[in-house]
Amino acid sequence: MAELAGPWPPPVGAYAEERELFRLLQNMLEELIIHQPDDPIQFMINHLKQNNDDAPRICVLGPPASGKTTVALWLCKRLHAIRISQETLLFKEALALTEEAKAYKERKEKIPNALWANLIQERLSNVDCIKQGWILEGFPENQEQAWILQSSGIIPRHVVVLYAPDTVLIERNSGKRIDPITEEVYHTTFDWPRDLLIQERLVKPEDLSEQEISKKLLEYHRNFPGIFQIYQKILKSINADQPSMDVLSQVCCGQLLKEIVAGKTKLGELVKTYIESGYPVPDKLVMKILTERLNALDCMTNGWVLYGFPRDVEQGEQLQESHFVPNRVFFFNLPYESIVERLSQRRIDPVTGERYHTTFRPAPTPEIQARLRQNPRDKEENIEMCVESYYRNVKELEDFYEDAFYVNADQDPFAVFEFIESCIIKPLPCKKFKSS
Repeated sequence: MAELAGPWPPPVGAYAEERELFRLLQNMLEELIIHQPDDPIQFMINHLKQNNDDAPRICVLGPPASGKTTVALWLCKRLHAIRISQETLLFKEALALTEEAKAYKERKEKIPNALWANLIQERLSNVDCIKQGWILEGFPENQEQAWILQSSGIIPRHVVVLYAPDTVLIERNSGKRIDPITEEVYHTTFDWPRDLLIQERLVKPEDLSEQEISKKLLEYHRNFPGIFQIYQKILKSINADQPSMDVLSQVCCGQLLKEIVAGKTKLGELVKTYIESGYPVPDKLVMKILTERLNALDCMTNGWVLYGFPRDVEQGEQLQESHFVPNRVFFFNLPYESIVERLSQRRIDPVTGERYHTTFRPAPTPEIQARLRQNPRDKEENIEMCVESYYRNVKELEDFYEDAFYVNADQDPFAVFEFIESCIIKPLPCKKFKSS
């Protein structure tokens, strides 16, 4: 027994970290506390057989017209999870309690919290939700629903809350349109699709008057503090008063953010919640991190290079206001086909961590080739979203940095390096001022 009392040898700790045993034990302990089974051992065996602790469990909350459906659909597409909403529970499922809930709806009566919770519990117990994970859109609506869900063992890992001024939400509601095939949400002013076929099939949802939407907003604001109290440790707020792609897109400066997370500071823990959920780190938080790093002695004496930042004019202005003004700015240009070819064919060896490319740097042996994996962000649909977000912001950013250099990135890397080096060696361009 004396040998067991000592510290674990390093290989044991490494093994547990690599296979996420600590998180697995934590999840099973949570389930034991919630369900309190008579036979804990058999319960844990069944849990391991029937549950997928790696599957996403996310709630997307927010007031009416804040974009919950758009975010939920995007998360489901990216994470391959199952979307659960009021609409899917009432009109797309054949659950035991569906008819009872629809009867309340037809009588224009409020569906009881307990009934909603039972519907959700029944749906989430299906094998697809267990294996693939779930995105719960618009639930819970109040503190009572949250308590009932928790007591049933339905505990999200992340709660995403969208917010925007009420005046913006009321205006959005009037122009909302839905694609009946994909269920994606569009707007006649802010987010009109380019595809003519999509435009023709859009339908106007059941319209809410300004008085009705105001009433729903008031109810949401009254209920949200109770929800916040329960989920505050796993809750992330996202400003929905911006283009949908900006809400969804990843923030740049990724490496610096990863270093902050690795530092295990309070700031790092705050950033970690955003990175793990796949949502942008707020600009104010990014600027706080950048200011701290760029004020360090090595940056002040040796200079600095920012990669992928700023990504829009607002971030460029914030950088300038913080007195960090770059003396060289480079824009890399690359055809879309080349972008897809470079990114979609990237692969990583999970054993060694080595990176390969199916065309430019294939794996050296069939054994390595067989175990290569693709990062989900390198799938073509995710690349397309990132490129679209970039092109939406780049014109204004080019105007902001009017003395920038433009690089043809669709050529040999050494040719790119030589061009950049020549631009750095050249004297800085002189500003010409018009005489008054």
